[in-house]
Amino acid sequence: MEQEAEIEMEMEEPLSPTAMYLKSSKLSLTVLAVMESETPIDDTGSIALIRDLFLPINPRFSSIMVEENERMKKWKRVSVKLEDHVKVPEFPAGMTPEYYGECFTEYLSKIAAEPFPENRPLWEIHIVKYPTNDAAGNIVFKLHHSLGDGYSLMGALLSCLKRFDDPNLPLTLPSRQSAVKGRGGVSFLRRARRLFQGLVYTPLDFVVGVMKSSFLIDDTSPIRSGEAQNKPIVTATTTLSIDEFKKITSKLSVTINDVLTGVIILGTRLYMQQVDQESKKSTTTALVLLNTRALQGYKSIDEMIKPKSKMPWGNRFAFLHVPIPKVTSSELQNPLCFVTKARKMIKRQRSSGAVYLTGQLLNLIRKLRGSDEAAKYIHGTLQNTSLAISNLIGPVEKMALDNKPVKGLYFVVNGPPQSVSVTVMSYVRSLRVAITVEKGFIDQEKYKACIEYAFKAVFNAALQL
Repeated sequence: MEQEAEIEMEMEEPLSPTAMYLKSSKLSLTVLAVMESETPIDDTGSIALIRDLFLPINPRFSSIMVEENERMKKWKRVSVKLEDHVKVPEFPAGMTPEYYGECFTEYLSKIAAEPFPENRPLWEIHIVKYPTNDAAGNIVFKLHHSLGDGYSLMGALLSCLKRFDDPNLPLTLPSRQSAVKGRGGVSFLRRARRLFQGLVYTPLDFVVGVMKSSFLIDDTSPIRSGEAQNKPIVTATTTLSIDEFKKITSKLSVTINDVLTGVIILGTRLYMQQVDQESKKSTTTALVLLNTRALQGYKSIDEMIKPKSKMPWGNRFAFLHVPIPKVTSSELQNPLCFVTKARKMIKRQRSSGAVYLTGQLLNLIRKLRGSDEAAKYIHGTLQNTSLAISNLIGPVEKMALDNKPVKGLYFVVNGPPQSVSVTVMSYVRSLRVAITVEKGFIDQEKYKACIEYAFKAVFNAALQL
């Protein structure tokens, strides 16, 4: 009887509050992780590979959501028919990589908009065997965000992959040490100043966050239509050099994340002003995604799903509100100011307790009014702002899936009621930037060109110091 009870507990696991927020009538987010193959893809044996490698990663990949009552949902284990989850699209034969690149872009937009069937686990794998200018083929992992956040899902993906140069060696991640030059230990005065700033800014940041999630709404602008809910998306990507980022961080004594955020903000303002000069007056806010784990690298799946794990599976993230500065012509001539402003804003908000207070507010809303109302609050946070920025770190070595080398990685999030999101993934010696926009409203290629220009402007200005 004891064993049967244990099996039953494993069969039905309660959803975490965040999982319920992300799969509700008010909000539903999907992650599409694209893995580019260096060699042509042979899908023979793909079902067996997915059954043996992917499915055992976590019980949630074999579970559906069931509603126990208005305030409780559970993951229920079910039998998985893999053929329902693996898709292999067919395009016209004998066409050029440029043509297949356009087909893949359209296909990605199409599958992003398609909801998951409620009677099946919330994932699909799409094997696109046609060569584009970027890869010999693509594998798209379509996963509902309620299954886990980027950290969890990247950990799952890495568990399926090996090092290409030596499968027996572990994959390693870039150092997360700051490039900021220290002067030994932190002095008492500096600690006291940080404590004082935290006490001052915590209530301020919390109140501003509540207002922005409720009634302080960004202006409509070239990057915010105000009508992005359920609109089709389209994605463009670009690749930036990590070595060049490191040269900038060394010159400015900042982190790669500081530079990245500054570049995206500068590129965003450049795009806005190219489309409409008057938009330089617009109130525009970026949401920078913060993983609330004290990250020291990805853990094994076994480690993540242990009770009381220090790096648990699931959704552990928060948003930082970063105002996109209204700029003058002279500031546009000094691109480094965007990096220093981004660093200052992010550092200040990370040191405040507003993220914790927001989490407590969501828990209170959920307990008093249900998870749909908490999801509505998060929906408001997204809808009232203009841009979302998130990034993940990947391994520094080339990876292989079934002994086939992986050329590149990037990810896209569909479902936020915003006209644009920028997601960044590091892999080997590059950062892959994916710009996902409301189709027909934002010119993704022009936006991409503005971010590329902003990066070069920041890089050249840093080298002159």
